[in-house]
Amino acid sequence: MPLPGPYSECVLVRQESDVPAAMRMGRDLAQHCGFSRVNAMYIATAVTELASNLWIHAGGGVLTVEWLPQLPGIEIRTQDNGPGIADVALAMTDGYSTAGGLGCGLPGVERLMDGLQIEPRPAGGTLVRAWKVAHHV
Repeated sequence: MPLPGPYSECVLVRQESDVPAAMRMGRDLAQHCGFSRVNAMYIATAVTELASNLWIHAGGGVLTVEWLPQLPGIEIRTQDNGPGIADVALAMTDGYSTAGGLGCGLPGVERLMDGLQIEPRPAGGTLVRAWKVAHHV
């Protein structure tokens, strides 16, 4: 059963071992809020990708997973003080990678979730929001 009011959990991502902790947090919250197993895994996969990006590209940051009853659904937010994303459109291109990966991370998050917003900050760092609506509520 979904939570009656807003609820959030945060993970400070500073090292690789923080990524699976963030994934479990996202999966567990999604399941607790009544998402199907498949959608809970979509959310967990998106959390994993965004947490990995914090660790690999930004040197760390904060990842928050929040149940928003007014949506109703789950929102994932990341904030960092890294170098930022110089070209968001290029970063959203399948196959593009600045770290030698497959280049399917951010485009994959966009496909898994119902919405994705990326806001590079002028002073450095990036704010990312991704959300998934709970269609069953």
